[in-house]
This record gives sequence, C-alpha cells and structure tokens, in this order.
Amino acid sequence: MAKKVFPEAMGRLYNRVFVCKVCKAKMRADSAKVRLGKVKCRTCGSHALRPKKKPLV
Repeated sequence: MAKKVFPEAMGRLYNRVFVCKVCKAKMRADSAKVRLGKVKCRTCGSHALRPKKKPLV
C-alpha cells in the first residue's frame, strides 16, 4: 500500500534538486543554468549534474 504524498512535499524534495555525478552532493539550482553548464558542484567543482530521482509510486 503506497503512502499519500503531498504535492508540497514532492516540490520541496525533488523540484530544482540536482545531484553531482562525481561526489553525489545534492544542491538546488535552476534547471536552465544546469543545462547550460553555468552551475558547478560546491564540493568538487564538477559541472556534471543530474536531477534527483523520484520514487516510483
């Protein structure tokens, strides 16, 4: 049985959240800037970011 997930919580946890592919650090950024490569990881300096995966419900 799946839990009820509120849209406010889904937005807070997964909207605009990206994960560094090198060091797995999470950060919140604008998706257009990430696509253009203007955002870098604050821990390792890498530009390789991916969106945080959402759970299958």
